[in-house]
Amino acid sequence: MSLAVGKTHRAQSQPKTFILKLDFITPPLNQPTLTEDDLHHRLWMELQRATNDRHHDWRTPVLASTGLDGFPQARTVVLRSAERAQAKLTFFTDSRSPKVAELQAQARASLLFWSKRLGWQLRVSVLATVATEGAAVDAAWERVRQSPAAGDYLSSAPPGAPCAPEEVGVCPQHNLCIVSAQVLSMDWLALSKEGHRRARVSADSVAWCVP
Repeated sequence: MSLAVGKTHRAQSQPKTFILKLDFITPPLNQPTLTEDDLHHRLWMELQRATNDRHHDWRTPVLASTGLDGFPQARTVVLRSAERAQAKLTFFTDSRSPKVAELQAQARASLLFWSKRLGWQLRVSVLATVATEGAAVDAAWERVRQSPAAGDYLSSAPPGAPCAPEEVGVCPQHNLCIVSAQVLSMDWLALSKEGHRRARVSADSVAWCVP
């Protein structure tokens, strides 16, 4: 009996300590042997993955542009394609959207990507062009027309217009357009418990920077 009491006493006076160990997966890019080619390849690989994987963190970047009133504007878009050879990213939008007029007035814009899984932030400086017709737009519409999103491009009211749901009609023609973002440069930041890393990436060079 006394032995049992002793065990209980020790358990009460010396409670077990549980150590929660969080093992963060450090991407291969955080190794000191990282080369410029490695970085270029991995960034474009992740961008291309995002166009096919709906759960990829980079699937929905934030597009920042300059509003017609001079104030910055930012909104989420869906990345549709990433072409490394042409250094081009694309997304769809409604041709009546304010962002279209903004990009036509000022083509310089920025795309911001963040991945919690990778611990990476990517800021991409781009020049944007808008295509409202042509074979590429027709092909894009064929991809979208069978999806629930098709209704957004057939609405009689433009995006952001005040209205009651019952007042929204249907247009005879779609308003889908393609925004092509020509990549000028990238600013990559990798967060890691071993140390953060940052680089400015252009088409033919990588400049390592203080995080």
